[in-house]
Amino acid sequence: MDYLRIKHSDNLYGSVKISGAKNSALPLIAATILSKNDVVLENLPNVVDVKVLIKLLTMLGASSKDINENSVSINTNNINNTQVVYDMVRKMRASILLLGPLLARFRKCQVSLPGGCAIGARPVDLHIKAMGNMGADIHITNGYINASAPKGLKGSNIIFDKITVTGTENVIMAAALAKGTTIITNPAKEPEIIQLCDVLRQAGVEISGQGSNEIVIVGSDGELLDFKNIEIIPDRIEAGTYLCAGAITNSSITINNVIPKHLEAITNKLKEIGFGIEVDSSSITILKARELSGFEITTSEYPGFPTDMQAQFMALATQCNGVSTIKERLFENRFMHVNELQRLGANISLLGNVANISGRSNLIGADVMATDLRASSALILAALIASGETRIHRIYHLDRGYEKIEQKLSTIGVKIERLKGDKI
Repeated sequence: MDYLRIKHSDNLYGSVKISGAKNSALPLIAATILSKNDVVLENLPNVVDVKVLIKLLTMLGASSKDINENSVSINTNNINNTQVVYDMVRKMRASILLLGPLLARFRKCQVSLPGGCAIGARPVDLHIKAMGNMGADIHITNGYINASAPKGLKGSNIIFDKITVTGTENVIMAAALAKGTTIITNPAKEPEIIQLCDVLRQAGVEISGQGSNEIVIVGSDGELLDFKNIEIIPDRIEAGTYLCAGAITNSSITINNVIPKHLEAITNKLKEIGFGIEVDSSSITILKARELSGFEITTSEYPGFPTDMQAQFMALATQCNGVSTIKERLFENRFMHVNELQRLGANISLLGNVANISGRSNLIGADVMATDLRASSALILAALIASGETRIHRIYHLDRGYEKIEQKLSTIGVKIERLKGDKI
């Protein structure tokens, strides 16, 4: 098993090109089930989660062809199996995204209840309730969601009691082939949701309201869609992570291939801490700060501060003056990285879902273990300013969502190696 060895690297420079967004690629790969033609996805991040979902589609009978390292063509016309098995789903919770499009197209499916990373319960009851409201008969048996709609799905009013990104995406895809109009109230507003809607609209679906409190979708009544080529939007979480690499080392670096508007919650917080931010049409440069001020963060749904950046800012807080406070509202177990940061010397206290970080800690390199995807990147950030050498184990979490991270970090001056022999 691989691990990362990182040596103290506190003087970063240069630029990083940001990859396509994993969280946009996954629903768009699932959406190819709705297409009657080959679908070409470009700017696709070469990460494990994307590979797993494409493999899942091929197990169902679809075909895929790599055009280059970051482009693939998918054809779902020969899908002959609608059972999404646990052995694949356990590797990635986002496999639940196949529920909506499979049910809409084939009027039946069997999808394993998801596994995935350990950041807390993310129940799929909202997905199931929504499919039921659209006319599906659903039973959960032996760990599988068994769904059928012999006459096809029908448009419905879907009101989410709680904002859910994947739930919103599942309903959008299901509604695209349903009969009649679906209205989603209290949907997620993430850029990845907006791209999914834009792609379906370009494929012929009548959609309005994406990014607002209500999305309206007029379904095609079972008629498959004519997809155009898709270019995945840049990954705002990867971009934020590299901005934090510049911030924690108080270095000036540039990230390219980004949509600055998608990063405003992150860049505004960096400005509050004391950094200068220069924004171009598709790039952001972080400038050195005279001093780093403590801060407060409460995670929330987009356009609020993203939970996927909480761990990285916790690492940054160890180098800010005073006490910083982070309140995690979305996932109950998302402070699992705290113990590992403490192993490096961080001064962090927890009370429920609130973390208080006392800053200007002198971190010291040690062996640490990644517990989930974003915790992995937080440990990398802490390792940059820890004295000596840090070894990060169980980095398979990291490979789920960051493309070529050691190569990219090396280009901006990080002393990092991927090595084999991890026994932890």
